[in-house]
Amino acid sequence: MHGWEIVDSAARLGVMNLYLHGIGGDRTNIVVDDSLRAPPSDHYDMVLTNPPFGRTSTLTYVNAAGKTERQSLTVERPDFWATTSNRQLSFLQHVRTLLKINGSAAIVLPDNVLFEGGAGETIRRRLLQECDAHTLLRLPTGVFYAQGVKANVLFFDRKPASETPWTRELWIYDLRTNRRFTLKTNPLDPRAPGRLRVLLPRRRPHATRRDRTVPPLHLRRLTQRDKANLDIFWLRDESLEDSENCPPPNQIAEEIMEDLRAALEQLEEIAGDLGAGEDTTAAARD
Repeated sequence: MHGWEIVDSAARLGVMNLYLHGIGGDRTNIVVDDSLRAPPSDHYDMVLTNPPFGRTSTLTYVNAAGKTERQSLTVERPDFWATTSNRQLSFLQHVRTLLKINGSAAIVLPDNVLFEGGAGETIRRRLLQECDAHTLLRLPTGVFYAQGVKANVLFFDRKPASETPWTRELWIYDLRTNRRFTLKTNPLDPRAPGRLRVLLPRRRPHATRRDRTVPPLHLRRLTQRDKANLDIFWLRDESLEDSENCPPPNQIAEEIMEDLRAALEQLEEIAGDLGAGEDTTAAARD
């Protein structure tokens, strides 16, 4: 197992997580570096990643007047399909370059990657042509970072060069529309990802309606859509609330407190595990 992380503190959390799960032994293969900086020297059978959210990469510097400014960074690499300052689009291309031929990837992406024009359209069309982009999982709103963030998991396989497109159809599993989850009162059913895990290797055309919440989108339909849009926009999400129909403030406050208490419980469990590990190490030294 290998990993890259650009932030030191996040890399330390990753190393701690691996250690707590007994992965890696005395050495961990987590590199603290900007993985977008250069083409990869090693390639892998599988890549799992959650790239940083945010529309653009920026460089912070101090100008001649002594004030801090930010400048957008554009990633240019000869192995990329398109040049863009959008970090998610750059990471999507980077993940493809990390894969061996017939290697598989699962990458978390915000909604804008599915429909953004310009470089986004170029990248999606090349992805459909040169990879088998077979499955899209729409995640519940707020799974990552904040309640307003909408994210997806895109599954694809890298394929050898071919004159015909490798993607035949895109299966879409919707865990977002008309669904509302909280950490305590209405948590996500753990069986739902398990069901997807069972179905992923098969992707049979006769799968039931329960197996897939949206009919698969075939290649011709995908390429004929405006900007090769991979998003689904025809479903009405009745769980979305406008400003006039929001829950009362006390209910919103209770949900926030519920999430904070759940997060605190998880931190206490981690602290307990770390304390137990230190006690064991100290006893071994004695």
